[in-house]
Amino acid sequence: MALPIYASPLERVWYYTFRFICAAIFLFLIAPILVVIPLSFNADSFFTFSKGMLELDPAAYSLKWYDLILTFPDVPTNVARDAAWWRLVWEHAAWVLAAKNSIIVGFFATLIATFLGTLAALGLSRPEMPWRKAITAILISPMIVPLIIITLGLFFFYSDIEINKWGVPYLGVILAHATLGIPFVIITVTATLSGFDHSLTRAAASLGASPATTFFKVIMPLITPGMVSGALFAFVTSFDEVVVVLFVGRNDEQTIPRQMWNGIREQISPAILSVATILVVISIGLLASVEMLRRRSERLRGMSPQ
Repeated sequence: MALPIYASPLERVWYYTFRFICAAIFLFLIAPILVVIPLSFNADSFFTFSKGMLELDPAAYSLKWYDLILTFPDVPTNVARDAAWWRLVWEHAAWVLAAKNSIIVGFFATLIATFLGTLAALGLSRPEMPWRKAITAILISPMIVPLIIITLGLFFFYSDIEINKWGVPYLGVILAHATLGIPFVIITVTATLSGFDHSLTRAAASLGASPATTFFKVIMPLITPGMVSGALFAFVTSFDEVVVVLFVGRNDEQTIPRQMWNGIREQISPAILSVATILVVISIGLLASVEMLRRRSERLRGMSPQ
């Protein structure tokens, strides 16, 4: 909001001071990300800015750490990068395998979290739902309870039922990540339903529509932005999670965060910064999508101008 022309000198001082404080807090929060991105182009094997980088010497910058993502640990670098080489990358590059595992786990965990979270939100949005507040608190508890406690509980539970012997790849990690993603879906879909006009469902019923038709033709189109937003949050939660994978994942279920963890412990390499930069770009894209969906949801509910 612009400063009004009738503002007093004290109000003008606070106006600019408040904006300076907000900018300083924003810079404090985003500074670690701003540091990681240029360091991923460092030509030296260090996690600090070299003299050449500070002097903007082109020789001090390199893409070799991004290339290492495709060649670590045993993909050849001195051959033609044709279709056969890319096939080797797809089948043997550790970081690419970790990315595939992260996408597979995140995709199925998101499907489960979105389905169950949407069902829960639809039930919790009904005013006649008994014990609604208590059930809501239980369902969103994975966001509140320390992650290590949830992980230990899952570890002992999975050990008792021997889930890794069921023969279903990634099953334990997918279910665990779905558990962490369900609260985000519940919150976003419930927020969408808070402005939902239930007279639409009554009108559909009065016109002879079945409950299934009412849901798919009336309710679902209006809550889809909330569902997609919750799904994106669930996917990001799964994609960035490392503690659960360390406890319940098998050795062949290396995700990107677990691969980064192993790289920090075993072989410190700036390639980790390159992966982090790629994840930052992906996260920014997902957050931008969430914001666009939020605005679309507000327009559909008449809460913002067209």
